[in-house]
Amino acid sequence: MKSKSRPDAFFRQIGSLQQLVRLFDLMPDVSFFMKDREARFVALNRLGCEFCHVKSEREALGKSDRDFFPAERAEEYLADDRAVMESGLPKLNRIELAPEREGSPHLVITNKIPLRDANGRVIGLAGFSRRIEHLRTAPAKMRKLAASVARMHDEFAAPLTTAQLAQQAGLSISQFERNFRKAFGTSPHQYLVGIRVEYACRLLIETDDTVTAVAQRCGFYDHAHFARAFATVMGTSPSGYRRDHQQPAL
Repeated sequence: MKSKSRPDAFFRQIGSLQQLVRLFDLMPDVSFFMKDREARFVALNRLGCEFCHVKSEREALGKSDRDFFPAERAEEYLADDRAVMESGLPKLNRIELAPEREGSPHLVITNKIPLRDANGRVIGLAGFSRRIEHLRTAPAKMRKLAASVARMHDEFAAPLTTAQLAQQAGLSISQFERNFRKAFGTSPHQYLVGIRVEYACRLLIETDDTVTAVAQRCGFYDHAHFARAFATVMGTSPSGYRRDHQQPAL
């Protein structure tokens, strides 16, 4: 009888992850990076090197965003890195300014995930950014969406409606929902709920606020609504998440 293939056994045979990193060099519109627990680069593909204005990956290894980008922008990137590594949660489909010279009009969509060792400890992160002009959605439409998405991140605790966001983008509700789903693979409402849950995770870990207080701070109208949304996104209850992730008091 032929034995089944075991992915974990196969991956252990791979000599170096650099083989996989080099795959991203074949994707000219994607900037791929990996960072250690101190947010220092440990891997960078070709476009990542271009963003950092270095000729080769070697010139960037061991350095951080502060070594390459304008101070304010670098601090924004590093704050996201810390949030991913401290919470153990990914940051998905974040629209932000491209890591280029100050005043650059280009936007990117960035995704970051935590990297864990064999014991489940977060040891760093991996991520990639794509220039918006290379996405399926046309740049003009994406720019209309970008302002609304930025508002969702800035005002996630407010009672934002799809109608308000569509109006800001200068689109009808149906146009806005259709373009948003095409760009991000989810509805505006689901995206907003994801932002709220992401922030709630941080509050559950970093504060002693009651679950009800966390719900209110994150824009959920009651405890039951918060619990349902949280469980849908995270697969556990807010109390269970806090119990599993909050560091015990010394």
